[in-house]
Amino acid sequence: MPIKILIADDHQLFREGLITLLSESQEIEILAQTEDGQQTIDKAKKLNPDIVIMDIGMPLINGIEATGILHMDAPGIKVIALTMHAEKHFIKGMLEAGAYGYLFKNCAYDELIEAIHTVYSGKKYLSNDITEVIIHDYIGQEKAAHSNETQLSEREQEILKLIAEGKSSREISDTLFISVKTVGTHKQHILEKLNLNSTADLVKYAIKKGLISLW
Repeated sequence: MPIKILIADDHQLFREGLITLLSESQEIEILAQTEDGQQTIDKAKKLNPDIVIMDIGMPLINGIEATGILHMDAPGIKVIALTMHAEKHFIKGMLEAGAYGYLFKNCAYDELIEAIHTVYSGKKYLSNDITEVIIHDYIGQEKAAHSNETQLSEREQEILKLIAEGKSSREISDTLFISVKTVGTHKQHILEKLNLNSTADLVKYAIKKGLISLW
């Protein structure tokens, strides 16, 4: 049984070229083509393709929104993003919306076929270029977190550890021989530097960083 596909892209020339390429495979059946997000949602619900190959920048409803709607209303339909957008917020948006794959439009034909078969089998597919973007973003976040940690003064690190151990402001004050007000000021600075909101967040942070043990 061939893999049923719907192609969604607002550029007619690209759609038709893609249809011509994919139609060469006996394992693939093109059910329809659409040029905007709303049309894509309507036709996908009506025709129930196995896979929608989805562009992001489309009229009426963009590809991210359309993917989210299909993921909620027709979870059996899997979406592969095929786009020129390499920015991490587009990648994150599509994956969070429920897309199973993400490729650039300049990918090789064989890679697109591989992505189709991978997604059809129920697995995720990200091109090497997309994986590299995600890894760089993760590394950047780790560096930012480390940068925030190193901004804490030695006294702030002491207070963070004591707060995480469950000490009250008075107990911290007595331990470090500083006023309760000063403890409060340090705590507020710690929250701001680590971009956290509450004592509970500080405790979670301390556990995650190994500053305290659960036993």
